[in-house]
Amino acid sequence: MGRSSKLLIIIGILFILAGIFVQFGYKYFPIGKLPGDIVIKKGNSSFYFPLTTCILISLLLTIIVGILKK
Repeated sequence: MGRSSKLLIIIGILFILAGIFVQFGYKYFPIGKLPGDIVIKKGNSSFYFPLTTCILISLLLTIIVGILKK
């Protein structure tokens, strides 16, 4: 098995895990509702920017890519 096929298998597994997390994980891990996420509500409109969530996802992806590069 070549390097590219192993990478595709790992990416597939990560997509499956991400799908499971999106389906069931919000009950146990409040991703998207963390302290530091920006929420502005005025009248009938609202603005939401998940700043802390973006930082956490970026950190996790950096760690995963670092592990895969080894």
